[in-house]
Amino acid sequence: MSSALASFRPAEHENPVQWLRRVFRTFRRTRPYYGGLLAMIAGVPIMYFPYAKLSLGGMTVAMATTAGAGSLIIGVLLIVLGLTAWFQPTVRVFAGVATTLLTLVSIPVSNLAGFGLALLPGLIGGGLMASWAPLPEPKAPKTAVAASVATEAPAAEAPASATPASEAAVAETAVAETAVVAENVATEPAAAEAPTAKLPAQAASNEQAAAVDPKEAR
Repeated sequence: MSSALASFRPAEHENPVQWLRRVFRTFRRTRPYYGGLLAMIAGVPIMYFPYAKLSLGGMTVAMATTAGAGSLIIGVLLIVLGLTAWFQPTVRVFAGVATTLLTLVSIPVSNLAGFGLALLPGLIGGGLMASWAPLPEPKAPKTAVAASVATEAPAAEAPASATPASEAAVAETAVAETAVVAENVATEPAAAEAPTAKLPAQAASNEQAAAVDPKEAR
């Protein structure tokens, strides 16, 4: 079993700190963790700067623009997509593509993607979410495979041992059929010669009848 498939139950002789580390490691390996984290990081500067107010020597500078609502929407969507990739990894491809598109849209809409602070995290996070894949299932060890083959071998040999007896039975049946055919062939010539033997006797009787008929005619 891989660490990604480990249970969340505390093991024996494990303190709370070790348990939290194990749970966090399992959580991190079973979802696009870093992709979602970068997407949420990218959403913060995008929605912060349009509403931020800076004080410079007693003078308040506000960077709010008409695109403040669009920046707020884009920032909130990026944070939501990052959380979605964490808790619903099955939609990671959609979340990654949407994160990349929103980051590119924020360049003209939200002060050059939060003055460039959200550009790289958004693009990298979207790519990580779209390309992430779960860990493969663990393969069975070779010893287990060898044991299964060894148990299947006697079952495979049983039909092979039964084949000589079946072949002997088939051979005996063939010999018996051959003997029956030979007997039929031996009896058929005698039956065929019987009519041929009667033919000369019939011819002689016909000749005698023909010799008697002229005398009767006189």
